[in-house]
Amino acid sequence: MDKKIGSVVESSPHSILVKIDNLKTFESAKSELQIGKYVKIQEGNHNFVLCVIQNIKIATEKEEDVFILTVQPVGLFKEEEFFQGNASLPSPTEPVFLVENDILSKIFNDDKNRMFHLGKLAQNDGIDFTLDGDKFFSKHVAIVGSTGSGKSCTVAKILQNVVGISDGKNINKSNKKNSHIIIFDIHSEYKSAFELDNNENFNLNYLDVEKLKLPYWLMNSEELETLFIESNEQNSHNQVSQFKRAVILNKEKYNPKIKKVTYDSPVYFNINEVFNYIHNLNEEVINKIEGEEHLPKLANGELIKDRNSYFDQKFEFTTSNTSKATKASNGPFNGEFNRFLSRFETKVNDKRLDFLMLDQDLVENSKYKTEHFEEILKQFMGYLDKSNITIIDLSGIPFEVLSITVSLISRIIFDFAFHYSKLKHGMDKHNDIPFMIVCEEAHNYIPRTGGNDYKAAKKSIERIAKEGRKYGLSLMVVSQRPSEVSDTILSQCNNFINLRLTNINDQSYIKNLLPDNSRSISEILPTLSAGECLVVGDSTPIPSIVKMELPNPEPRSQSIKFHKEWSEDWKTPSFENVIKRWRKESV
Repeated sequence: MDKKIGSVVESSPHSILVKIDNLKTFESAKSELQIGKYVKIQEGNHNFVLCVIQNIKIATEKEEDVFILTVQPVGLFKEEEFFQGNASLPSPTEPVFLVENDILSKIFNDDKNRMFHLGKLAQNDGIDFTLDGDKFFSKHVAIVGSTGSGKSCTVAKILQNVVGISDGKNINKSNKKNSHIIIFDIHSEYKSAFELDNNENFNLNYLDVEKLKLPYWLMNSEELETLFIESNEQNSHNQVSQFKRAVILNKEKYNPKIKKVTYDSPVYFNINEVFNYIHNLNEEVINKIEGEEHLPKLANGELIKDRNSYFDQKFEFTTSNTSKATKASNGPFNGEFNRFLSRFETKVNDKRLDFLMLDQDLVENSKYKTEHFEEILKQFMGYLDKSNITIIDLSGIPFEVLSITVSLISRIIFDFAFHYSKLKHGMDKHNDIPFMIVCEEAHNYIPRTGGNDYKAAKKSIERIAKEGRKYGLSLMVVSQRPSEVSDTILSQCNNFINLRLTNINDQSYIKNLLPDNSRSISEILPTLSAGECLVVGDSTPIPSIVKMELPNPEPRSQSIKFHKEWSEDWKTPSFENVIKRWRKESV
């Protein structure tokens, strides 16, 4: 039988005041009357309004202490079915009851669409908390929490559930599923969470800076210009125009069978030949002798009739002079690109950028060319060895190209999803291989504010946030500083997993992003314990506090136990091996 605890004394759209019947009733139900737990208020003979407890206070009335609950309505339980929201509010004097476990089970587990297990209700660990998996993964997810709140373990546990890892075992061992996850791992944490014994038949596609096959010719116009051109230089427009011309001409040179080659086409071009072209434009001197063609003139007197030959080598031009017999004047870009060429050469020869700049071997005795694009694409998407999880370890990527790397990979995945979806739509079908990109520590490369360094990554990820869902591509944005992440991206997230947030700016920012019916419960954010999270969004029937289970295996994200280690006997590291790794020598 329902246990009546009190009655409504005041009702408003955002909160309802409930007066507890007496002290004895309050004491007997004390464990159930906690902030974040639920009560139900009768509406009619068979319907109940479900409310979450926001506040508990004691007041004095006629020299007696009375207990007042402030609760917020979150939905209506009508004819054994739960509905979010409620058109009418309970009137004063309506009786208030505790919520039985079977009702909570129906709300959180009784929907055939709510099949994705997330954890246990923090207020009642006997109740499993499940989500609508389609709404959760297809509508972008934000996972936020301060350092030490359990963020990495939460991400790892969710992704392990997706790909079928449970207690170190592959539950899909005999039947590989169609899940596709790409993780941008900035601190090299997640590899350990997806490494299983060989006999578990689980392939992890792990790409660090040594394995990453990412040739420069995959970059689009924006990424190339971010890498090579200083936008604040006075003659940057000339740099852009001639660099663009050189790249297009060189792409056409190496891809004669492709009819329409553009600046953004993902086809091979030779970066050293482009450098030669710009160098020759910078040195160019034009013949001005009367009766002769006004063409670029070399030191040996030869006239250049086709500037495409500028790709072949660095030429030595004649000197500019006004003598009638040898008259010549500087070309239109002579001396314009001195600083540009210096920066260009530095970038091409920077050994830290070898993963971008070198024509590494894809197969023996061959370089990356246009025909290898399919293999390069399969590498990012886990199709070389049928991997559900691809980890792109960004920890070894130099900061100045971090944004470009993220931009390049995410844009290529978006373009694949776009074109695959269009092919499927042409057959009156939908995209049947959706992808999710996980942006770990997102504030590092898609910040709210920032200069040209972040432009490429922000543009690519924001495009996915705004358009990706239509083409089977979604985002999981993970950050300890949500207030520093791009507004455009977080505002497109329809599901939030909020772990403990201690920074007041982050708390305020997240509260403003959440729906109105969950802002009051979000006051609990700074008091959550490790692994507890407030789950809000389209995928859950009501805002709920959930206790996450620990992943097995765990990511390598746990804090070092300083005092324990300092209490141990003196240890001496292998300085030789550390220095070898530092210098990128084999250990």
